[in-house]
Amino acid sequence: MNETANRDLLIENGRLVDPSQNLDRSARLLVIDGCVAAIDPADADIPTDCDRLDASGKIVAPGLVDLGAELREPGNEEDETIESGSHAALAGGYTSVLCCSSTRPCIDSPGGVEFVRQKATKARGARIHVIGCLSKGREGDQMAELGLLADAGAVAFSDAPKSMPNDALLKRALEYCRMFDLPIIDRPEVPELAENGMMHDGRISLVLGLKGLPTEAEDLAVARDVRLAEATSGRLHVGPVSTMGAVDMIRRVKSRGIDVTASVCPHNLCLSDVELRSFDSKYKVHPPLRSGKHVETLQKAVADGTIDAIQSGHMPRSREKKMDDLDLSPFGGAALETTLATTITYMINEQLLDWSAAVDRLSTAPAKIAGIAGGSLRPGSAADIVIIDPNQNWTVNGTQFRSHCISSPLDGHSLRGRATHTIVGGEIRYRLRPELQHIA
Repeated sequence: MNETANRDLLIENGRLVDPSQNLDRSARLLVIDGCVAAIDPADADIPTDCDRLDASGKIVAPGLVDLGAELREPGNEEDETIESGSHAALAGGYTSVLCCSSTRPCIDSPGGVEFVRQKATKARGARIHVIGCLSKGREGDQMAELGLLADAGAVAFSDAPKSMPNDALLKRALEYCRMFDLPIIDRPEVPELAENGMMHDGRISLVLGLKGLPTEAEDLAVARDVRLAEATSGRLHVGPVSTMGAVDMIRRVKSRGIDVTASVCPHNLCLSDVELRSFDSKYKVHPPLRSGKHVETLQKAVADGTIDAIQSGHMPRSREKKMDDLDLSPFGGAALETTLATTITYMINEQLLDWSAAVDRLSTAPAKIAGIAGGSLRPGSAADIVIIDPNQNWTVNGTQFRSHCISSPLDGHSLRGRATHTIVGGEIRYRLRPELQHIA
């Protein structure tokens, strides 16, 4: 799948969509020495020996950026490895991924950061950025050595997918991280209220006899988080969120100018708790599938910008773990390879987002939140690019994933739109295989 590195490249006949430049038009894109050299270059400026890529009928956009995916290595390589996860990201159109700290041992030391970075460099997949632990051992008792983690290259701090139950620790961390101008990411949930829950707490969980995850577990945690962000002026990102109450609080604090950002998972934009009637563990994901009213509210919040970003929520778990009974199966599933298509199918094609807004939520905004390079095709920036066929119909089949995890809440669903090329630093690191094209 890899192409020769450092080849100059001209992408022709595509529709260039870049919200960072308010750009949405047919244009040529020239890449030289791994960087964007020009948009619509003059013929005289195009190297005679550069490769040419015909993007007729396709979208050319900044590579997608994910705000949090579990890559599970070290410690849980049966679920995912840095290599398999970074190549799954390429297949989904991602050029940059923030790696969660939920490994064994967890990433609460400079050595842990360096391990991931070295593995990612060797894997030659998407760019992997490290989220360092917020607390030592992800136990929520003592603050991790955030300064040392930042010096080692961590770009954010979080114990996600665990929430941070310690109010005092979170407040101190928000104050402390102002020194580094790095964000804290919290997956909002009150553990005591969510304990042993398996699905959204509502009418369907009652009918099925399954212990529910109440919305107030998330709502109360979001209220705490945003209030501490206001008190400290720290950089806080809450997410992924899944409830109407969370959206309401985020909308209100943003209206007061408080610097809080939020994200949502694609499965919460298209599926509801009705799916759990099947007792299929592929629908046991976190945040859980909520009721239809929550889905509709989340869609509108993404459309109006209350929710800034769509993140994959990639929580890979091995086939053996997900084959267990619903009450014993862990939360999680693969999402890096379906997030783009889910957004196209359920947000763009339903006219809830236009292409510019969708690229913003998937690329430009996440890069800005994380404070990393990406999300733009401005001349001089690294040539991290995704080329998308917006009209390709395909049916999700987890056995064809690059991820080690074959379980996905979208498995068996028909989607529209797919990444055909993913380019990292000017190098084409992913091409959609011909046998996977035009699968309806």
